[in-house]
Amino acid sequence: MRPDDTRHSLMPAFEFAEHEKAAVYRAIETRRDVRNEFLPDPLSDELINKLLSAAHAAPSVGFMQPWNFTLVSGADIKNAVWQAFSRANQEAALMFPDDKQSLYRSLKLEGIRKAPLSICVTCDPTRGGDVVLGRTHNPRMDVYSTVCAVQNLWLAARAEGVGVGWVSIFHDDDIRKILGIPDHIEIVAWLCVGFVSELYAEPELALKGWRQRLPLDELIFKDRWGEK
Repeated sequence: MRPDDTRHSLMPAFEFAEHEKAAVYRAIETRRDVRNEFLPDPLSDELINKLLSAAHAAPSVGFMQPWNFTLVSGADIKNAVWQAFSRANQEAALMFPDDKQSLYRSLKLEGIRKAPLSICVTCDPTRGGDVVLGRTHNPRMDVYSTVCAVQNLWLAARAEGVGVGWVSIFHDDDIRKILGIPDHIEIVAWLCVGFVSELYAEPELALKGWRQRLPLDELIFKDRWGEK
């Protein structure tokens, strides 16, 4: 097929059946950031591959597919990452006002040690070459693409009854050293992944009084910034 001859590669655009649409929205609405509710049961290789395939199907600028997924299940590595997280978490607590520090410390962030699998999601900004279609004027588009892969994985995991927790409290250099990640690779997410038997009905941080969901209508402008 010539590059300009894609007519026969098109497929009909169709509306999903009602039950299919309901399943998509249910996954979106019930997705939660899991911090402490992981079960020890291991995920099968088949299931892990399904989740990674969903991530790999994400959109990417210039179709550069900048992501990599480092699967971590070894106790020694997870413990080293947990120690790096713990040091950063102590630093983070002191950054909040006094009235928030006790609530912050009460949040149980045990996914690194409890979840049977961790996935370090990274972005390779060199994968598409020096000039990438769609990244010419916004160099962060490769990272945004990688975040789309994380979201795909998260929603697929929710549909499979698998919980995901995104850990972001660590010094980049600590994780880079533990996993041997090259300097030019950007660390995007450390994901704790495992089965869960229950999830919070609402986001945990909302239920525990950290912050509430903002009203959608306050976030929508028309034509110009700030105009309703």
